[in-house]
Amino acid sequence: MSDGTPAALALYRLATRAATPFANQLLQHRLKRGKEHAVRLPERRGESEVARPTGGLVWVHGASVGELLAALPLVEQINTYGLPLLVTSGTVTSAAIARQRLPAGVIHQFIPLDTPDFVTRFLDHWQPQLALFVESDLWPNLITACGQRKIPLVLINGRLSERSYARWKKLMPSLIAALLANFDLCLVRSSEDAKRYVDLGARRVTTVGNLKLDVPPLPVDESKRGQLAQALAGRPVLAAASTHPGEDEQILQAHRALRARYAQLLTLIVPRHPERGAAIAQLISTAGLSACQRSTGQLPGTATDIYVCDTLGELGVIYSLAPIVFMGGSFIPHGGQNPIEAIKLGAAVLHGPFVSNFAETYGALDAARGAELVTDADRLAQVAGHWLKDERARQQILAAGQKTVDALGGALARTLSALDPYLSNLRRGAHA
Repeated sequence: MSDGTPAALALYRLATRAATPFANQLLQHRLKRGKEHAVRLPERRGESEVARPTGGLVWVHGASVGELLAALPLVEQINTYGLPLLVTSGTVTSAAIARQRLPAGVIHQFIPLDTPDFVTRFLDHWQPQLALFVESDLWPNLITACGQRKIPLVLINGRLSERSYARWKKLMPSLIAALLANFDLCLVRSSEDAKRYVDLGARRVTTVGNLKLDVPPLPVDESKRGQLAQALAGRPVLAAASTHPGEDEQILQAHRALRARYAQLLTLIVPRHPERGAAIAQLISTAGLSACQRSTGQLPGTATDIYVCDTLGELGVIYSLAPIVFMGGSFIPHGGQNPIEAIKLGAAVLHGPFVSNFAETYGALDAARGAELVTDADRLAQVAGHWLKDERARQQILAAGQKTVDALGGALARTLSALDPYLSNLRRGAHA
């Protein structure tokens, strides 16, 4: 383009502007599928009834639950600077987590749909003076509008898989270079991530480690824990956390194999998306097993084979009670889920082969025998059965996992150190 704008970005702008009149239809469709919050739909159009607080507003954006949880300790630390904070995300589940766990006074909003008009409305209202984007949720209109307004942009906990890097490099190198050029600083998780970001056009890149290794243990509601512990008493327990479609069948297969040795086995399935709870319960029933759903207020009885934990904000309870946890998203090519929270609450971790989203973490855990790779349902049943029988072996895995997690920490302190010049400048401006 004559003004230096890549053709792909110009076409994207035109397409999203043309699509704006159809945004309400899209939002209504998503609402019917449970993917939007009915009362808060205006936020998706960049509108808000919440007044912008005075002072140098810091804006933190994370796409969904994982990014929000990773950013929570950072949000809490930034909050001590006395600066107003806005946190945005894009999913109903992340909004529920925000409501439960954001510090008092921190504002949560849904991120607007990435059309020029909605982005302009959002930025006109909030006027952030520092924007921190967590991981890789880079919306072109939003990023370029921030750049045009000279809002300092910092990438936090940046990650770029080999697959994503290759796709950007091959299909749209000029677009990703144009987006990254707007970032004042990129704080990334590993040296491999750093190399990929630099090669794609990022200017200032610093490796600080993975914020998800520094998250505090998940909160545990002791009342709920006590109730569930009583229901589980005396039974061997296996949990499968953050499962995705295509994995639940394999968990049921492993359960059947284990039940031959442990007749009272209870398996807990915690779907990554709680709205799948009813479908999973139907799958279990079709397989000839007994299930009940936590979302209906039920606790497992003595005849329950599978307990479907389809609620939000209760992973801490599950991890604190289940001695063995299989981390979902790893039996299918999804990239795996974060194992740190389970390890910190005392669970020995198993995972499948697809863990690219946390490759460095799982690599360190596996090398230290702090977690174990299982390639299929049969191997899952074999290893879980061994750990259920041999408490000492399970405790050795757990101890090695906790030691590895502690050694890999420190990203939060390094991230705060890198952000301090920005935050201190905002605080000085507010005092002036």
